[in-house]
Amino acid sequence: MPHLFAGLIASGLVAAVLLGAEVAAVHLEHATVRASAPELFSLKTQGLAFQRAAARTPYVLPLYGSSELTAVRVPERAHIFFRTAPTGFQVSPVGAGGSNSLIILQKIGALGSDLRGKKVAISLSPGWLLSGSPGWLQGYNGNFSLMAASEMVFGTALDFDLKRDIASRMLTCPSTLQNSPFLEFALKRLASGRWLDRVVFCVLWPVGKAETTILELQDHFAASNYIRHKIKPAAPFHPEIPDWSKLIASAGGTKAADTDKIAKASSSGEGKAVDRRDASFRNDMNASPGWIDLELLLRTLARVHASPLLLSMPIAGDLYDRNGVSHSAREDYYIKLRALVQRYHFRLVEFEGHDEDPAFLYLHKSHLTAKGWIYYDRALDDFFHGRAPRS
Repeated sequence: MPHLFAGLIASGLVAAVLLGAEVAAVHLEHATVRASAPELFSLKTQGLAFQRAAARTPYVLPLYGSSELTAVRVPERAHIFFRTAPTGFQVSPVGAGGSNSLIILQKIGALGSDLRGKKVAISLSPGWLLSGSPGWLQGYNGNFSLMAASEMVFGTALDFDLKRDIASRMLTCPSTLQNSPFLEFALKRLASGRWLDRVVFCVLWPVGKAETTILELQDHFAASNYIRHKIKPAAPFHPEIPDWSKLIASAGGTKAADTDKIAKASSSGEGKAVDRRDASFRNDMNASPGWIDLELLLRTLARVHASPLLLSMPIAGDLYDRNGVSHSAREDYYIKLRALVQRYHFRLVEFEGHDEDPAFLYLHKSHLTAKGWIYYDRALDDFFHGRAPRS
């Protein structure tokens, strides 16, 4: 009995120390959110501590996306443009090259109640939805976060049916689960849908929750270390009213020569060849698993009661014109996207009017130019301040 009593005291002391350290870490994360929110770094993307601090800060707007957030040559990127909160808020970017809807929804599901009523923006890439190619697996594998996945699976924010559908998609990329056989086993129980497997999952839940708690502690300690050694003091806020028309004009527009090229490219294809390319475009788009993942993301946003704005980069219409895919075929993408998002009553800006604007995208037509980012920035500013976002 004396040994048992001593063991209980020791365990209690360890738990108290860990709890105190976690409370101190959370306090530090919130105290430095002005400095960390505009930054984009791996620990922020892979962990949840910095994302949670941003979600709990009223003047910070989280922005989830992929490689367009990391384009170093574009200083108009939202997190840089709003760094000093010129209109009263900062943007907190989360994303990396190859990220997609399935990656983003795991982070949203992991944050859960922290996003209740919170405005959040998500940048969509048409490439996620235009191809049935298995190339998405590489990006998913590179962006997978064990912590976000575990928190989502063993958290209470999502209902069982939604977790089951997400688990089915996650299991299509088993390489991400090689280092976590426990999570893989739990996902298989979720995905099966059988009542016995559901019982097994419920039995496993306390173990999964304990494992997630350990990952959270590690994340907080890593965040504290990063803040002390890498985060620089926050820049002072600088109120300013942007002249959006002037900013758009100075960022560059479509040149007349480019317009002529687009017009010639659009009329260069012959009937049957264009028809075949249009049919191939539509088939690839409709076969893309990205639509499944996007709907799962929308269901997750609805379940956590977030207030999202979805921004879709336009299709690079000038490039598709040269390849013989007509505007009418591309219109199907915008129609399908609008129809899906409208079912959830979320706000969407798809920038279809810039479908054939060569000044809007660059780098294989998958990243925003300075002009594209200014349009994004204006939509984000409208959204944060309760105005209808303009495209």
